[in-house]
Amino acid sequence: MSVPRRVLLVPVLLLAGCAGPAPVPATESAAATEPAEPAACAERLETGRLPDWADAGFTGDTRVRHVFGARGGIVAILFAYPLVHARGDGANNKILWVARPEPGRSEPAPRTPLVITATRDGTGTPVVREVEGGPGPSIVDLPAAGCWRLRLDWSGRTDTMDLVYRPASG
Repeated sequence: MSVPRRVLLVPVLLLAGCAGPAPVPATESAAATEPAEPAACAERLETGRLPDWADAGFTGDTRVRHVFGARGGIVAILFAYPLVHARGDGANNKILWVARPEPGRSEPAPRTPLVITATRDGTGTPVVREVEGGPGPSIVDLPAAGCWRLRLDWSGRTDTMDLVYRPASG
């Protein structure tokens, strides 16, 4: 009689392990909705072809400098490189912001300004810049050289990226 009990105990233990994942505490699920932030400020500059969703206006095998948001929801196409604090060369820190279309959305999202909240690495004081009409062409000047962590908010979406502004030479 003891043998059948052991045989029944094994399936019960196996089924207990299949109850599904443990619930995620509220603090973890809230953190999952925030953009991922790398531990150290670091610009992740790429030079190459843009993804199909971001290449409107570019032809053929055009290669451009760009930085993707940590979540991949937006890309900054850098027409001026390097980005420079207090440019004296007559050029601008021109950035074209292109947002990835939202999956499953058949119509464009309502256009709201792209709000850039930038914090320089090692400081806690943010500066805010806005691009009227949402992601698009912009000139983004920041008040000091350094690595800047950008929080990007537009049309109910959020992403982050790091951009480096170099000191003006000469």
